[in-house]
Parts: sequence; C-alpha cells; structure tokens
Amino acid sequence: MTKSFTTTRILRFGDCDISGTAYFPSYLNILNGVNEEFWEDLGYPWHKIIWEDRWGTPTVHIRSDFSSPSFFGEELTFVVKVLKVGKSSLTIHHDISCKGEKRWESTQVLAASDLDKHCSIPWPDDVRAALEAYLPDEGE
Repeated sequence: MTKSFTTTRILRFGDCDISGTAYFPSYLNILNGVNEEFWEDLGYPWHKIIWEDRWGTPTVHIRSDFSSPSFFGEELTFVVKVLKVGKSSLTIHHDISCKGEKRWESTQVLAASDLDKHCSIPWPDDVRAALEAYLPDEGE
C-alpha cells in the first residue's frame, strides 16, 4: 500500500475572491504550506534545513488541474503522494477534496538546492531514505 501524507486547510476569507470562491493564486500559497507540513512530518522542518543545514526544496515545475470550485469556510483535505525520487529532484502529487468531492490536483517537482551556492545538490542519504519510504510498492 502506498504511504501518503494527509492534512486539512480551511479556506479563509483572504483565500477567496469577492464571490467567496477560492482564488487560484491562493491555492499555490496553501499548497506551499502543505508542503512545509509534509517536510516537517518527514522529520526535516524547513526552519532547520534552511537556517541550519542551508539547503531547501524550491519548486522547479508545477501543474494544476481544477475540477470544481471551493468556497470560503470549506475544509479542504490534501493528500500528498511521492511519485518519484531522483538524484536531486522529487515529484509529488497532491489530491485535494472537500467532503470526498475532488476539487483540484497538482503535480509538483521540487529540487534539493544548496542555498549558498544556488545550485542543485543530491538528496542527503537520510532524506532520500525518508522520501523513498513514501514511494508506491512494486506493482501498485
């Protein structure tokens, strides 16, 4: 069975347009917060890896598809799955729903990056092992 990370977010007033519909640029900001929570759950909180270890996980590619609108006050469920772990890249997929109804999905590629040299780096061995624990089992 594939391991995933799940969390929820309430759509706040500032996440929505004048009609109360979620504003898609806000979705990207929310997604970034979900990613931050995922890394903390992995054992690598961003405040530690950025300030102490001096590496980060910038987005190098993102694709999103919107299925149905979301509205101010709704609780969205985010399910994060790891699709691929490369030498210095990570492909993750987000499924976002509300009360079981799909609202949108996003596939994102992150890169391990040296924050002082501004270049990609290989995943540290312990980080790679933590990420690979989320990969689908063979045959899934």
